[in-house]
Amino acid sequence: QVQLVESGGGLVQAGGSLRLSCAASGRTFSGYVMAWFRQAPGKEREFVASIRWSGGRTFYADSVKGRFTISRDNAKNTVYLQMNSLEPEDTAVYYCAAKPSIVSVTYNYWGQGTQVTVSS
Repeated sequence: QVQLVESGGGLVQAGGSLRLSCAASGRTFSGYVMAWFRQAPGKEREFVASIRWSGGRTFYADSVKGRFTISRDNAKNTVYLQMNSLEPEDTAVYYCAAKPSIVSVTYNYWGQGTQVTVSS
């Protein structure tokens, strides 16, 4: 069974930085796409960033481009989200997600989420 476990959330002041981690287990992730989503209170879940497990090509939402960096350590089966220049609008529960292929329609594996709160 694929399992994704997020960590690294917390409280930070605006302008600060935080690094989230997603520990992935249960199978070989070759060909998978890993991603971060977030959901703020009263808002829809939104895409943040994604990375191909093999090759490492990335894609970012416009709202975080230039501030956030997604990366992965294949040897450690871990995906990271480095968040810089954080803004109060970044406050949300952040979820790690995975799908089997770049052509897969949905992300079918999800972590429990980690809370990120940015104070003004």
